[in-house]
Amino acid sequence: MQTKLSVNINKIATIRNARGGNTPNVELSAIDCERFGAHGITIHPRPDERHITTKDTYDLAKVVKTELNIEGYPDQRFMAMVAEIKPAQATLVPDPPHVLTSNAGWDTEKHLEELRNIITKIKSHGVRTSIFVDTELKNIEYAAKTGVDRIELYTGPYAEHFPINKEEAIAPYVKAAELARELGLEVNAGHDLSLENLAYFKKHIPFLAEVSIGHALISDALYFGLENTIQLYLKELA
Repeated sequence: MQTKLSVNINKIATIRNARGGNTPNVELSAIDCERFGAHGITIHPRPDERHITTKDTYDLAKVVKTELNIEGYPDQRFMAMVAEIKPAQATLVPDPPHVLTSNAGWDTEKHLEELRNIITKIKSHGVRTSIFVDTELKNIEYAAKTGVDRIELYTGPYAEHFPINKEEAIAPYVKAAELARELGLEVNAGHDLSLENLAYFKKHIPFLAEVSIGHALISDALYFGLENTIQLYLKELA
């Protein structure tokens, strides 16, 4: 199956915020990503607004023509945005406001009832749901019990161990993805996926629905240009 590429544009906003003003333009960057072949746009509007702001979120909802994926911790602010904007997908991430980046998945057994209630509310708006999880099989099993549509596998450990032993790095992800599929869940993936490790990941999880890539892709665009970089990532997913 074709794996969709959702470009996380948080880093575009980070650069803009470093100087203020509107350069680079976040909305135009999203439009260009779509024009260059991206299947979707991902944003993570954190409460401190250190990159994507609340205003960005609403502005982007007006211009994104593919799929808008809003990810974040499901606090009152996040839930209000999802209810009002109705993005294509809402990805629930268990990170508190102070963390630098998402670096862990949900303990879905511990938060089962909480997640079940949140997902029910989000799905009532016609929004596809996804839960950010690690490869612990128990967390996959309990994710299925929440009623979620998809899981997003946290691929940080995969990226870290890939240069050392790619076979060992991918093994737990294959098991987790296969279990998710057996339980009726679609599989997304994200965090530190790059031109170096993406094709190998896709090869071993051919039914992968979507990858969300930001830091590596935007960094590569500094050297290769945004259009060429997106085409390079799409080629890795072919």
